[in-house]
Amino acid sequence: MVEAVGWDIAEKVGTRLANRVGSGDTSARTYRPDLLVADFEELTAEAEGLVAEATGLVSLSGPARARVTDRAGWVRANLASFRRMLAPLTDRLADRMPKSAAAASATRAITGVEVGTLLGWMSTRVLGQYDLLLVDDDTAVDQDLVYYVGPNVVALEQRFGFPPREFRLWLALHEVTHRAQFTGVPWLRGHFLSLVEGSLGSIEPDPKRFMSALRRAVDEVKAGRNPLDEGGLVALLATPEQQELLGRIGGLMSLLEGHGDVTMNRAGADRIPSAPRFGRVLHQRRTQVSAPARLVQKLIGLDAKLKQYEQGERFIEAVEAEGGDDYLATVWEGPERLPTLAEIRDPAAWMRRVGAPVPGGAAAAS
Repeated sequence: MVEAVGWDIAEKVGTRLANRVGSGDTSARTYRPDLLVADFEELTAEAEGLVAEATGLVSLSGPARARVTDRAGWVRANLASFRRMLAPLTDRLADRMPKSAAAASATRAITGVEVGTLLGWMSTRVLGQYDLLLVDDDTAVDQDLVYYVGPNVVALEQRFGFPPREFRLWLALHEVTHRAQFTGVPWLRGHFLSLVEGSLGSIEPDPKRFMSALRRAVDEVKAGRNPLDEGGLVALLATPEQQELLGRIGGLMSLLEGHGDVTMNRAGADRIPSAPRFGRVLHQRRTQVSAPARLVQKLIGLDAKLKQYEQGERFIEAVEAEGGDDYLATVWEGPERLPTLAEIRDPAAWMRRVGAPVPGGAAAAS
């Protein structure tokens, strides 16, 4: 069976784009990975202790492992994750590939170029990432890693004059918080992966649905709304049933990203005097992009992801204002406690559903 995505082509395209150094950007040529490795191994371990103290979440999988990579290495790691994650969809796409060998080869090449271009562009902006999707036994050495994209980290430090040790600890706090979420809450990893697999498994590659989605997009534009604002093309193509599932995924991701940012700032408050400046610069970096880059962000749902940080933080602040840290901690008790995306945007709705906080950290049944 011919694969629907040319993964080998995606790797060639993605790594070629990742290795291109923009005008004035010498970081990819000058950074010393050996020096970064020592720093991030030490600071990741320190961050793990700070996160555990701040959140009460302790990893059940042992100490975190840091890996410093270049942009091409990040592309390869994410291609491996994408290939596994997208298998439910790409397997069905393969069944619908053109019968002609030439046409199938052309389709495979086009999809490979598209995926490679996307990851190559993203590799120039990513600073760190906790990868939870590598789950095959034969890749155990590459599982449960906290990645740092060395050239991008050094580029920001040089451009804005960031104190390197402070900035690297700050980054480590955010990524280690994500690891603590997925390895300190026993059911969360499986639940998240089941949601993703369910959403991909329910997508049918149907041209009629694509045309219907385009008509809905036109209606949204006429109503003065951007049809790509709520999750990119995936959300636009989703059925009402899939929208409900995407709402659960969006709610979980908003909670995780907001919790990551809140923890990053609180856990490192005494160790990172420059944290407020780091936050301002990265917020500007997230939002101030060129028009073509903005379109790419909308198409792939990255704009929606950026909203997750802010909406998640506001949800956490509202819940803590009502019942403190113990009340917020009830979100980790089980999947039924997780907020949907609608509840992230309306924390009072989540509080009504799960019940009011009571002394001792539990919530009263509603």
